Amino acid sequence: MSGRRWLFVLLALLGGGVIGLQAVHDRAGGPPAAQTPAMLYVRSPEAMKRLALSYDQLLADVYWIRTVQHYGGTKLSNDPDKRYDLLFPLLDLTTSLDPRMTVAYLFGAVFLAEPHPGGPGRPDQAIRLLEKGLDTQPENWRFAQAIGFVHYWWLMDYPTAADWFTRAAALPDAPSWLTPLAAVTLAQGGRRDSSRRLWEEFARTAEEDWFRNEAQRRLMQLDAMDQIDFLTAELRRGRALPGTPVDPTGVPYRIDGGTVSLDPRSRLSPLPTGPYTLQ
Repeated sequence: MSGRRWLFVLLALLGGGVIGLQAVHDRAGGPPAAQTPAMLYVRSPEAMKRLALSYDQLLADVYWIRTVQHYGGTKLSNDPDKRYDLLFPLLDLTTSLDPRMTVAYLFGAVFLAEPHPGGPGRPDQAIRLLEKGLDTQPENWRFAQAIGFVHYWWLMDYPTAADWFTRAAALPDAPSWLTPLAAVTLAQGGRRDSSRRLWEEFARTAEEDWFRNEAQRRLMQLDAMDQIDFLTAELRRGRALPGTPVDPTGVPYRIDGGTVSLDPRSRLSPLPTGPYTLQ
């Protein structure tokens, strides 16, 4: 049997196994599939590379699509106990099958670092994935920059973030703004203006539309934080708010007594936590 036919037989068997297991599960009267834990039938990157023969990149594409489906489906789920348990194993498989798939490392790191319920809240796994990418492509400054972003935005570890920005700046073809960015991060980490500078550079230089859009969303989150601080201060001074204040996406803020907060239905929710001060 040729390698191509063998690969298609393997994929068919995997798919058939999933269907068969679900059929047995349904006949046994179990809960709906959406309420049961997801399963990853091949967890070992080494085993999958052996099974893939010479079709590593084809299977990497399959697993990358599965990764995006798992993340997106879980994020949009209304299940209060939503879990992203398969996210890192899927990303590990994808990047082991195709170590040059840069988008899987960069997008995957954002998916992993995003706090619950928008993601699993695993910046440690995001860093682990990006370090794997840097081991594969040691001269790719984007991986070092992304590790710095994880330390800055999600871990709020500004000295480590500055170290990674400095490391990224020393790599070939790195943009000139990384060096002053490292200095600003070290001196002013935690200030919203320095956070805004980070995301503005990201929005300006990102090659993928998704990253540019995400940077714009982060900038709107910072705008919302500024607005909430201003509106809260006005209420505490006993001043009436004109009309119905809305966030940068047009969704009205929630006002409860002297407290102003973001509506959970806003696409800016949840706002970042941590010492992102105005000054």
